[in-house]
Amino acid sequence: MPDPAVPPFLAACRRQPTARTPVWFMRQAGRSLPEYRAIRGDGSILDAIKVPDLSTEITLQPVRRYGVDAAILYSDIVVPVHAIGFGVDIAPGVGPVVEAPFEREADLARLRPLEPEEDTPWVLETVRQLVDELPAAVPLIGFAGAPFTVASYLIEGRPSRTYEKTKAMMLGEPALFSRLLDAIATLSLASLRSQVEAGAQAFQLFDSWAGALSVSDYRTHVLPASQRIFAGMADLGVPGIHFGVATGELLTSMADAGPDVVGVDWRVPLDAARSRLGDRVAVQGNLDPEAAFAPWPVLEAKVHEVLDANQGRPGHVFNLGHGVLPGTDPDQLTRVVETVQAAGPCAAAGAAAASG
Repeated sequence: MPDPAVPPFLAACRRQPTARTPVWFMRQAGRSLPEYRAIRGDGSILDAIKVPDLSTEITLQPVRRYGVDAAILYSDIVVPVHAIGFGVDIAPGVGPVVEAPFEREADLARLRPLEPEEDTPWVLETVRQLVDELPAAVPLIGFAGAPFTVASYLIEGRPSRTYEKTKAMMLGEPALFSRLLDAIATLSLASLRSQVEAGAQAFQLFDSWAGALSVSDYRTHVLPASQRIFAGMADLGVPGIHFGVATGELLTSMADAGPDVVGVDWRVPLDAARSRLGDRVAVQGNLDPEAAFAPWPVLEAKVHEVLDANQGRPGHVFNLGHGVLPGTDPDQLTRVVETVQAAGPCAAAGAAAASG
């Protein structure tokens, strides 16, 4: 039976029965919300993140509007590398850009360890404020970028569709690439631990662009650094989520990194993903973000398609298969939340496996 004292999101992450399917959205803080645009102001998101009162309010906005079952910290995956002075900024309409990309062994010296209390105190203050202000049933999710995804920005110097420089280093200079990923893993781990120690009750490791890799390359060059992060978080006792885009062929390998939950994008049916993953992890997803632009009857059917594919098994966190798109009508997402939360329990098949 579901434990009413445990927030549905946390119970689902641990593959425990829940009275209803919990739901939240990646990139729910900001982007499509008019109340976000009203207070966000000009300048880089990295500047906004440094104002705890503003970051707290932006994080809370989707909780108030949508009634989601978890809040995700308003931040960005490049915050640690920005904070240590690597020379990363976020260009509006472009994404992360790097003044002097990572090219050679000497660039490793630019990746000093993160000291969260000194380098990112505003992040910790935002987390503490949110823990005080969020309802008890709505946990806060902290997050960081996975080593491969952050490395792709540092090497390419900006977002890429081909990752040619990144793959050239990975394949041509594997020892250097491994040291780079290890340095980023150290940064991400320090950031995640500081967020949880400040009060976050779960975390997500975004390896958004890992889907550009073959299974062999992922397992050889990327998996060890991600494993190190999840292993380094294990003693804190909070659920960890591992997410990537176009990672259908990597799902089992991403589970091998050690998360409690694997994010599934919309390209793989949820029942197929669960078949591949078995009962060792929970799943998160996986509505196509662009489905939110369809008429409500169509979107409603898509929501039920995801729920039906889960077949009532515990260990499902409803989400999009990627983040909320900027032009999304917030009212559509409100109706998605209401539909998911009204759909009933995830408590039947698989409960014995979840408790084993």
